[in-house]
Amino acid sequence: MEYIRVTYPTKRSVYVDGELTGDTNEVLRVEAGTHKFDLGPPADYQPASQDVVVTGTTIFLPMEVAFTKKGD
Repeated sequence: MEYIRVTYPTKRSVYVDGELTGDTNEVLRVEAGTHKFDLGPPADYQPASQDVVVTGTTIFLPMEVAFTKKGD
């Protein structure tokens, strides 16, 4: 099992491979491998999605996947 933290300035839903997985700014668990991350609608964030290889993480050192508000 791997650990990720998807960051965003406010609380948003996090979708991993199209499935609702949790919320931004919390440590989430995913299987090792390549995953597609996005924040769902409304699409007022950037980038629109990110394909990330998740490996070698721990609960204390999760991988960070960062999104920002459009226009920031």
